[in-house]
Amino acid sequence: MALSSAQLDLAPGRVHALMGENGAGKSTLIKILAGVQRADTMDVTQDGQALTLTNAEDARNAGFRFIHQELNIVPHLSVAENILLGWAYPKRFGIAIDWKRLEQQAENALLRLGVDHIDVTLQAARLSTGDRMLVKIAGSLVSLDGEEAQLYVLDEPTAALSEDEAEKLFRVIEQLKAAGVAVLYVSHRMNEVMRICDDVTVLRDGKTVLSSPIADTNRQQIIFAMTGRDLEEVHPKRKTPIGKTIVCTAKGAATAEIRNIDFELHEGEIIGICGLTNAGQSDVLQMFMGVSSLLEGEALVAGQPAPKSPSEAWQRHIAYVPRERRSEGLMLRRSAQDNIVLPHLASLSRSAGITHSKAEEATAKQFSNAVRLKADSPRQSVYELSGGNQQKVVFARALAAAPKLLLLDEPTRGVDVGAKFDIYSLMRQASSDGCSILLTSSDLPELLGMCDRIIIMRDGVQSAPIPADALTPAKLLAQFYHSEAA
Repeated sequence: MALSSAQLDLAPGRVHALMGENGAGKSTLIKILAGVQRADTMDVTQDGQALTLTNAEDARNAGFRFIHQELNIVPHLSVAENILLGWAYPKRFGIAIDWKRLEQQAENALLRLGVDHIDVTLQAARLSTGDRMLVKIAGSLVSLDGEEAQLYVLDEPTAALSEDEAEKLFRVIEQLKAAGVAVLYVSHRMNEVMRICDDVTVLRDGKTVLSSPIADTNRQQIIFAMTGRDLEEVHPKRKTPIGKTIVCTAKGAATAEIRNIDFELHEGEIIGICGLTNAGQSDVLQMFMGVSSLLEGEALVAGQPAPKSPSEAWQRHIAYVPRERRSEGLMLRRSAQDNIVLPHLASLSRSAGITHSKAEEATAKQFSNAVRLKADSPRQSVYELSGGNQQKVVFARALAAAPKLLLLDEPTRGVDVGAKFDIYSLMRQASSDGCSILLTSSDLPELLGMCDRIIIMRDGVQSAPIPADALTPAKLLAQFYHSEAA
């Protein structure tokens, strides 16, 4: 998305929210501030003086620090090396890397976040998703002589964090404010924005359409500025009853990561699976997708044993939206069309395995339209799309399976309120058509607004399913810590 007349005023000691739908121009603006992308015309001033941002070094010299949304760590390096990546590693006698000092600096950065459970000598590839984000955030908090930060740009920093981890980040943001640092906070989570931000700027179609102190606006005004329409009901209500047919069953099911999984999922029903980070939520979905092997008990789909592989799952109309779209769900350098039809090529092929290009094009077009994909065409590279539209490509692929069972692992992570509404509408339509859905999410209002029943995971063991209408966000969160696992 090209920017046109976009404006942004950041003040020291204040947290400024940057909002807008995916594709509105937020990422472009951040790239310009980072010196990664050049603007055709731009005026930037800092403390009244003109500022040149032609490369990343200019941005660093200006005191700008960035935490980007995607988890781009270097997996084969240690945690300490990742945290200090981009900084000059400390040297002994000016020659060899001083590993002890490097690790101490990394630990100090983590401690600023209140994090003491991550071993900085560990290979980064072994970290959980949440810990990887904490490492990225810690990298921006490194404090070295002569390197004073003036501005922190946080792009969806809580997308991969648990509630506890997010609270630690919020405390650090308060410390940064108290120190007189400016913070640009990019988030689609309205509750966070209204809670921690002082000001808000909204972009739509590359233009600034709203800039105001948070105290002088409200949620509905921000949503209207972002989308150009009122979203009176973010979570569409169920319009058809849950069917009597049991589509998915677990009886004492166990894999290497989870155990004693027991529930029945009916036709058209949506069951939410939630808990603290790495409590086993994703593992339940992977068991039914054929990613994890069943060690004990039963896991059945349509009365048959769960698939042994993802390819078998797709053939049986079991569709999956993985948690990490870039690393687990997409071929970034291929087109949206290639990504959408990937698991469906066999059904779109002629004899002898020759793909039917017209069928591929028709399928990609149909489901691109269904998810309201914003792209030049289905032939556009996925790498060029915004995060929310990348997620829509993954969702379009799932819908193209005509799924009877839809496995959604954090399906709205990092997407804007308009895209969330589109995804919720697709979920509700699929449910109305008889598709059963298992949904994991760290968004508590999403769970309560979309699910019929909720299962809470704790250390790989589930609670008994709870009717969603019996819970509030506070009660649900309390269950994460205090419920007795069944």
